[in-house]
This record gives sequence, C-alpha cells and structure tokens, in this order.
Amino acid sequence: MSNMTAVFLPGNKQVEVRAVPVPTIGPDEVLVEIKASCICRSDLSLYYGNAVISGGDSNQFVCGHEPAGVVVQVGEAVTEFAEGDNVAVYLGVGCGVCHHCRTGHFYLCAKWKCLGFTMDGGNAEFLKVPARNLLKSPRGLSHLAAAISTDAFGTLFSASRKLGISGLSSIGIWGMGPMGTAGTLAVKAMGGRVVALDPIEERRQFALSLGADLALDPRDDTAADQIREFSGGEGLTGAIDCSGQSVAHNMALDALAPMGKLALVGEAAATTINPSDQLIRKQVTVFGSWYFSIDEYADILQLIETHGIDLERLATHTFALKEAETAFRMFDARETEKAVFVR
Repeated sequence: MSNMTAVFLPGNKQVEVRAVPVPTIGPDEVLVEIKASCICRSDLSLYYGNAVISGGDSNQFVCGHEPAGVVVQVGEAVTEFAEGDNVAVYLGVGCGVCHHCRTGHFYLCAKWKCLGFTMDGGNAEFLKVPARNLLKSPRGLSHLAAAISTDAFGTLFSASRKLGISGLSSIGIWGMGPMGTAGTLAVKAMGGRVVALDPIEERRQFALSLGADLALDPRDDTAADQIREFSGGEGLTGAIDCSGQSVAHNMALDALAPMGKLALVGEAAATTINPSDQLIRKQVTVFGSWYFSIDEYADILQLIETHGIDLERLATHTFALKEAETAFRMFDARETEKAVFVR
C-alpha cells in the first residue's frame, strides 16, 4: 500500500504532519479507515512533552486515542468483524488473557499499550488494531458521534454509573469542558439532576442548553448556598470533578451530603483536602474513574439510543489532518471545546 497522512506530537508545542506507510496487519488485526478522531485534554500532555501515559518516545507514535471509522481489511483469523463495518476503537490494548483483560479492563493489564501514547493512534488516515479492540457502532450513529462516544461520553457514563445515579440523585459536576458536558448528558439520561460549575459564562450556558438544572460560577460567594438549596438542604448525593483543581475537590467534598460519593475524572498530580471533616465524619467515598470497561460499551450505545443523546453537539470545531497544527494551537488556547479531525 502507499503512504498515508499521520499526526505526531514530539513535544514543546510541536505538531508534525508526516507521510508514513499504511500499516500492514497481522492475522488477528484489522485495518480501520479513520473518519473521525477527537482531540482530548490529555493529548496536550504530549503537545507539551509531559505525557500523562508514558512508555515510549511520543515522536515515534501517531497521536490520537478517540478514533472511529470503517473496517477496510481484516486478518485471516478475524471472524467477528468484516470489511465495511462501522467501528469505534477502544484505546487500551492488553494481552487479552490476564484477569484485567478478561474482565474488560484492558487498561489495567500489566502489558497494556495506549493508542496515541505508547502505540500508533487514530490521528491518521488508517489505524491498525487487534480485532478485540473494535467497538461496533450502529449504522444510525455518525462517525463523529461514535468517536465522542468512547473517551468523552464513555468515561463519564462509567463514572456516573459508579455513582449509582437514579431519579433521586443530585449531582454536581465541576468543569464544563468536553468531559463535564458529556457528564451532564450522561447524568441527565440516567435520571439525575445536575448542577454544573464553571467560571466561564459560555460554558455555563452550554451546560444549561444540554439539560443541566442549575449552572453556577464556582467563584460566586453564594455558590455553596445555592448548591445546598438545590439539593434540598442535605447536600449533593454525588459529584464529579473534571477540572483536576484542588479548589474544586474541596468545594465538591464540602457540598456532598453524608454518604455522598465523589468521582475524580480530571487529571491531577496532587491535591490537598481535609479528610476528617470532608470524608471521615460524613462517611464520604472518593474514587478515581478512568475510561470504561469494554463490556460497558453496549450499555453506552443503548443509553445514547434510548435517550436520543446528540453527541455531535459536543463537537465545536472540526479539522482536516493537515490542519493539525492549527487544531492543537486553538484547542490549547481553549478557542475550541471538543475538536475533531474528520475525513
């Protein structure tokens, strides 16, 4: 086969669009023609050169861990996928046989590799992956929506499910970037009420348009009182932090009702909290939530379909691969929310 266009992030805010050979697949692998591939905030760690997932030289791997497209070639051992299938791709490639892989958590495998970080990712015309990493997407779902259904929506679906959301839930979400807005859609579809918090007015308005019941500026002196009133005086049943900010962690813990739960989704190297008052006395649970187990994808698709969730609304800007430098510069400057390479 001929060459293809692919994007690399060698660090120091450099973006390189290169011509590289189209991958050759093995017996249990497939070749996917990429139609949509999202930029994620964690990609900026590669952009700057301090990768949140390390294990190789980022200069040698195609970036992008949220791709979707069409299967164009299957290895001779592949039986469950065929040319022409619409698919999204699960970002963690594990050994396939350890306990974590067999329970669907490929990213917990001791030998795992991550699309776009420690192996070639989806910001290219074609992607080679093991067939077991494919997520078959229904014909009615666009490639753009399928790409967003993985890391952005899937991650927040999984975090929301761990919070045990029902029609009785009141959930605070800190940070209304692509993850927080996806969380708003997930929590609302599961029956919970949402208070969205972000210092940026446009983001608060967008959250309200997606169904948030209340949107607050976390810097507002009355925000804590408004959250208490929103939650019936008792406090929130659950919270999700997508900001990675210590001030948000503290605000969320203070806002939780006794027995409440906080899901940490936003990357953070360190934080400072008050365990006695915020955790121990209130018997609060704090947990990390990263991506989703591969067996959850059927439920993710079902929630999208049965609640008519329009994931394309989360994509504010689309780019061609050759515009990668502009795309990453604008994303870094927060001139876009969810930015997606499309073909």
